[in-house]
Amino acid sequence: MRRPRGTDSEVGRLRTVLVHRPGPELQRLTPRNAADLLFDDIPWVSRAQEEHDAFAQALRDRDVEVLYLTELLVRTLELPAARAVCVDAVLADLRLGGTLRRRVAGHLHDLHPQDLAGALVAGIAHEELPTGAGLRWKLMDRHDFVVEPLPNLLFTRDSSVWIRDAVAVTSFSMPARRRETSLIQAIYTYHPRFARTPMIYEPEGEWIEGGDVLLLVPGVLAVGTGQRTTPAGVERLARRVFAVGLAHTVLAVPIAQERATMHLDTVCTMVDADAVLMYPNIADELVGYPITGGPDEPCVGDPEPFLVAAAKAMGIDTLRLIDTGLDPVTAEREQWDDGNNTLAIAPRVCVAYERNTETNARLEGKGIEVVRIPGSELGSGRGGPRCMSCPIAREPVGGTGLT
Repeated sequence: MRRPRGTDSEVGRLRTVLVHRPGPELQRLTPRNAADLLFDDIPWVSRAQEEHDAFAQALRDRDVEVLYLTELLVRTLELPAARAVCVDAVLADLRLGGTLRRRVAGHLHDLHPQDLAGALVAGIAHEELPTGAGLRWKLMDRHDFVVEPLPNLLFTRDSSVWIRDAVAVTSFSMPARRRETSLIQAIYTYHPRFARTPMIYEPEGEWIEGGDVLLLVPGVLAVGTGQRTTPAGVERLARRVFAVGLAHTVLAVPIAQERATMHLDTVCTMVDADAVLMYPNIADELVGYPITGGPDEPCVGDPEPFLVAAAKAMGIDTLRLIDTGLDPVTAEREQWDDGNNTLAIAPRVCVAYERNTETNARLEGKGIEVVRIPGSELGSGRGGPRCMSCPIAREPVGGTGLT
């Protein structure tokens, strides 16, 4: 029986999640292009797949329905309108030029849905397009891509966020990721599983990424803002959720833009209804600006320390803090290894990389069950279990079904 959709917290029992199993797109990474494609290392792909399979199985073992992005995409591409949207996103690349654009269009339109999904995700190398022509084609290196691969699809959290029964398809600042949203938007628009799902944000909006959005409690969001998510993006999301009654408060949380702190969920994730795991080296600096709906414009309040602002918005006395690592040195190391990027699958139960031993020990010392998964290769793109998952359905905290 099809499970309901909707999520209004970070920690309610997880029922359905969207993931992407790493595939040929990761095999496209080389020392020459890895940085441009936002990876620090070149992953061992077969091991990354084994690790991801272990992650998915750990979720299934807790009765979580695991949906795979590529499987949904193939079904979506059976529909002509969806094919057109996804192909048009490729052809919008101004680097192609008119001649090569026509050849790429002809090649993609002739592909079977399974092969088209593969090309859209893994890209098309120069040597793989038999009909290539034009000046752009002639000047390309044989190792260049006519259609860029999308290795960051692995991190499904970034491209969409469910807020109650509505979905926000996000907007990427980084060129290497912008085409991801065309695939996600097509799935949510055309796949039968998601028919009539309200969409409250679109890729054409100001920059905002899902890793910056935390659902603290029903009606309260915390949204990190920095290079990846702009203040304008936070404001637009706030306007949208206020307008349709999905939230009454949004906390804007400025974060320093370093490689290991690119999103709010790289420094703060929830592990219980009143507890967060936080990178201690910036805990004292993190603040929240409360945004509430006004009669004409959103009202922005004065900043307060994040834990104080969050507790007030959530209507609780204190938000409990659990530190990443056991001391400043291990905290910095395990922060880099995604020790803070946990995925709650129920209150006081979270999935974490097994290698972050100090952080996991601290969590267990505070009464949090840790489901450990391997992640030596999955972490090469700087993302943990939360980054690799987009919750589609959670039970209300303390409840037995979605409301």
